[in-house]
Amino acid sequence: MQIWINDVKGDVPIINGLNHYIGMKTIHRDDFREFVFMPIAIVLFMAGGVLVFLLKSKRAYYIWTAAFLVIALCSFTDFYLWEYNYGHNLDPNAPIKVPGMSYQPPLLGYKKLLNFEVLSQPDLAGWFYCAAGVVLTVITFYEWKKK
Repeated sequence: MQIWINDVKGDVPIINGLNHYIGMKTIHRDDFREFVFMPIAIVLFMAGGVLVFLLKSKRAYYIWTAAFLVIALCSFTDFYLWEYNYGHNLDPNAPIKVPGMSYQPPLLGYKKLLNFEVLSQPDLAGWFYCAAGVVLTVITFYEWKKK
């Protein structure tokens, strides 16, 4: 399964079918309110970058970098909470029940859930997003230290 900025793609019907047995909710594109506001946030962030470039202001750059980091932190927090809810709020009438077990997918990395192996990692655009955050942060600290 791939989660894009505005859609869920891949083997979603198969995943929904398997997850039914342990009581997980089905995954549908319409369940993600993030698909509405994240594209807008990204476009506004890019427009802010153009504005920072035109203003040539360090203060504007610092604000822009902080906005990027806040968007990233909110995104990861939201995704973690979604995964937590998805893996812990199970249907009590599910065909398969393992007392005390939750099925929360990892935010990043690998996890084995019963006989299923789950790997969660960014795709190419996600890695570029992470790299942009690192570059912005490094430049910000370099500029602060240079003062």
